[in-house]
Amino acid sequence: MHVMLAAGEASGDLHAANLVRALDAMRPGLHYSGMGCGAMREAGVDVVVDATELAVVGLWEVLARYGDIRRAFRRLCEHMERNRPDLLILIDYVEFNLRLAKVAKRLGVRVLFYVSPQVWAWRPGRIRRIGRCVDMMAVLFPFEEDVYRRHGIPVRYVGNPLVDVVRPTMSREDARAHFNLDATRPILGLLPGSRQGELRRHLPVITKTCRLLREQIPDLQLIMPIAPGVDVARDVTPHLQDDDGIQLVTAQGYDVMHACDALIAASGTVTLEAGLIGTPMVIIYRLAPLSYAILKPMLRIPDIGLVNIVAGRRIAPEFLQGEARPEAIAAEVRRLLADADHNRTQREALREVRTKLGAGGGAENVARLASEMLDGAA
Repeated sequence: MHVMLAAGEASGDLHAANLVRALDAMRPGLHYSGMGCGAMREAGVDVVVDATELAVVGLWEVLARYGDIRRAFRRLCEHMERNRPDLLILIDYVEFNLRLAKVAKRLGVRVLFYVSPQVWAWRPGRIRRIGRCVDMMAVLFPFEEDVYRRHGIPVRYVGNPLVDVVRPTMSREDARAHFNLDATRPILGLLPGSRQGELRRHLPVITKTCRLLREQIPDLQLIMPIAPGVDVARDVTPHLQDDDGIQLVTAQGYDVMHACDALIAASGTVTLEAGLIGTPMVIIYRLAPLSYAILKPMLRIPDIGLVNIVAGRRIAPEFLQGEARPEAIAAEVRRLLADADHNRTQREALREVRTKLGAGGGAENVARLASEMLDGAA
């Protein structure tokens, strides 16, 4: 039997790879193909479209890469028509994947959508499109089940797979020693995002923030893990100065987060990862001005950081668009580094987030659901 998957960015690629490993353990011998990055390839997926260059956010950013995205879409459609899968599993990457689901529906291919679009946060009208072209939703947060059930869309809460995979490989003390960090001096981790556009918009703000902080905290240590697929020479180095003192670390992101006293994190999956590790953070995000102007009126929730959404309240400060100024960010980071009680308060709140995300088993649960769909039982 043939299972086709489509993931358009690093976090979806990781979720898809874990799903494939879990499903392969349940049903050895399945053939996997589709769109993804390195993690899916390592898990045994025949990657017919490499998604490394397709991870963009915002309308302007999509338009700038429209040719590449359109070519990827056509290639996947042709692949699906020539090699009709028994099941199509779509992981996040919403607009692209909903269009792919529509094609699958026309071909009579069953569709499982894994990682729900945030219809509860913005553009709730999309739920009607989902109902027309998706056979089953696999959602990561308990409250999402009710959203789909109210609209008569088959749905199952599978749990958040991050609960299982976010595990530092060493203790905090060992991580600090491993990265040559002095435990007696403050340590700030920098998580600017993994997409080219995010790095281009966030790194100048973050580096200016760090220069301000080093004026006020001369012994501050700075460390930045490089996400898989990021071209350091192209996307990172041009934004750094020789005297910035930022240590770049390839991969090992969870150990870096664990070693830090505080983080500056771009809004996205990484805020939930940092929350599961328990490291306090300040959240930032910037879109292209045109994208922000168009998308902002569609937003239906007060916070965009996933760690705040899961908590149901703002536990990590957020600085979005024009508010993401170095002076403002530096003030909040300095408070986390200098005020032990403030730092402890956020750490305690982050423990509540871990509790809300449940016991784990997300990859196995969604793999079990996929197996049921292959058998026609779901």
